[in-house]
Amino acid sequence: MEAVISRGTDESMDDLLKIIFKIFSYGISIISASHALLRKRDPRSALGWVAVSLTLPIVGPLLYWSMGINRINRRAKRWLEEGRRLMGRDTFLAMQAAASSVHLPEGAEHLSELRSLGDRVVLSPITEGNELIPLENGEQAYPAMLDAICGARHSVNMSTYIFDGDGAGQRFIDALKAAADRGVEVRLIIDGLGEKYSFPTARGLLRNSAVKVARFLPFRQGGRLNLRNHRKILVIDGCECFTGGMNIGDRHLLEREGPPAPVKDMHFRVKGPVVAELQKIFLEDWFFVTGELLDDTGFFPVLHDTGTVHARSIGDGPDKRHRKLHCIILGALSCARHRVRIMTPYLIPDRSMVSALATTAMRGVPVTIILPGRNNLPYVHWATRSYLWELLECGIRIYYQPPPFVHTKLFLVDGVWSLTGSANLDPRSLRLNFELNLEAYDRNLSDRLESHFEAALGASREVTLAEVDGRSLPERLRDGTAKLFSPYL
Repeated sequence: MEAVISRGTDESMDDLLKIIFKIFSYGISIISASHALLRKRDPRSALGWVAVSLTLPIVGPLLYWSMGINRINRRAKRWLEEGRRLMGRDTFLAMQAAASSVHLPEGAEHLSELRSLGDRVVLSPITEGNELIPLENGEQAYPAMLDAICGARHSVNMSTYIFDGDGAGQRFIDALKAAADRGVEVRLIIDGLGEKYSFPTARGLLRNSAVKVARFLPFRQGGRLNLRNHRKILVIDGCECFTGGMNIGDRHLLEREGPPAPVKDMHFRVKGPVVAELQKIFLEDWFFVTGELLDDTGFFPVLHDTGTVHARSIGDGPDKRHRKLHCIILGALSCARHRVRIMTPYLIPDRSMVSALATTAMRGVPVTIILPGRNNLPYVHWATRSYLWELLECGIRIYYQPPPFVHTKLFLVDGVWSLTGSANLDPRSLRLNFELNLEAYDRNLSDRLESHFEAALGASREVTLAEVDGRSLPERLRDGTAKLFSPYL
């Protein structure tokens, strides 16, 4: 009799625990779905997280609270409230006042609205007297960067997404160590995810050296696949900078044999007043990852005019109030009068960008887009193909470049304005990651970049609407499925 009562009690307890578990799982799912519904700006992202939270008990809410919440934004607001950013309100107003006296170069007057948009959306001012020198692939970029590190006298501040521990990486490691050993302050930021692309890691190879190394959001701080630091910065003595789309590794050396597969890319050597803004962006990132505030004036020497380029740095990320790069790109499309030329490795446009591209083409402005014929991320290529018919129908011309994979990012408008840097035309760059781009007004620079574009165009094949419409049903289904996940690719 006692055994029967005991068994009945155990069953009742099990039933009670099951009820509690169901209430908890349903409750946390509803709370998570409600949070996503109220906080997510992108309806596709909101719908995705609502569906995940409601259909995957426990697991869905866990994924949402670990990956779907942007805690960076709250931390950035706290910095601003504490006044711990490197540029205070008075400094910002002074810089804006100085920037207002800068006039656009001849031939760019019709882009004054784009310049005004940048003044409103981007904190950094536009500066004149800059020099931007394009450097193609590691064969041109790496020797110039290594020479600059070897010539550094005071500081070397470097940030990169990927820093491979291969032959090219080892040369940079040796140069950074040598600079630190002779008394130069050397700081290196490596993304917590990007460092895992190779072994041994650069951080491991620099252990016990005088180089100060910090990781941006290492996996032990939440294991995020998003919110990565995709910026590429190398600032020498606060006077000279290298930036663009190139990481550090053998993959960017095309004149070699063997693995890894080569990747074509472009970097830029930058001199002039805009270097101060690039230095500021690095030091703010350094403060974020280490808590060390470096606002000594020694990091910001007087910078004289060295060229004719009007330039502005655009540091963007999920900690910003506005989606700066997205706004600038849409503004450039709306102001374009003569031609728009785009080269990007990843094209996954949101609805507003699709509309802007289509509207630009339909009002008579030729729009040409060059994409890789063979992408290093097949699922991104599949998602992109689902958008092509819509662009082709509006008169946009699209081309595929032959291998090797081209990682170069160029956005050229009317032969006088250019946007270069680390950002791709996809949600990861424009919404989820930390990026760094330069907008520039200069006909000579644009001529050089358009020559590069023309050479790539001559080696590429045009994609036709018939080709896109002629995909087999399995291919359409595959591409359409990939498109469903485009907000997260």
